[in-house]
Amino acid sequence: MNTISQKELMDAIRNIDFTITDLNLYLDTHPTDNRALMMFNQSVMQCRTLKNMYECQYGPLTNASPSAYPYQWINNPWPWEYCSNI
Repeated sequence: MNTISQKELMDAIRNIDFTITDLNLYLDTHPTDNRALMMFNQSVMQCRTLKNMYECQYGPLTNASPSAYPYQWINNPWPWEYCSNI
């Protein structure tokens, strides 16, 4: 099985988040562009998949993420500190 490292997974999430933001800004001014909307929706689904993969392997990314027992959000490092530990 080919596993993705924590850094690779976080980089993929950052990249797809950027794509979503960029497409969102474009769609603000071009709301009837069906191709862009399809790319946006596809990117959102891909982002959800990547975030689920990350959280299953490395813990919650936000305090609104489901948590295993015991409550995981309080564990260090915090999500925004991950890149300094990779």
